[in-house]
Amino acid sequence: MLEKARLGRSSERLAVKYLEKKGYRILRRNFRTRRAEIDIIAEDGPWLVFIEVKARSSALFGAPQEAVGLKKQRKITEAALGYMTIEKPERPVRFDVIAIGPGGLEHIRGAFEIN
Repeated sequence: MLEKARLGRSSERLAVKYLEKKGYRILRRNFRTRRAEIDIIAEDGPWLVFIEVKARSSALFGAPQEAVGLKKQRKITEAALGYMTIEKPERPVRFDVIAIGPGGLEHIRGAFEIN
């Protein structure tokens, strides 16, 4: 379990560095509500972007982005709505996934929409 937590933290740091290099402005990390969490909240031009980071150390259990199924999307959406209730942003919203695996980093812009 410790190894999984370590992989998660280092993957999030890698994702933040990648996003900053691409010009994103990081607003929050690990935003939590009672039942959900968003790994990274950032600005990308006019967009408010909620970003889920998924990492795999091997391809044994599939690609990292495959772990962001409908149930996970609902949880991320719930946390995003919690954030927007507090901050009241006046901008379009996007949900991205950053998948980190043996093949490197893949940024999936607009990976899903609010259901």
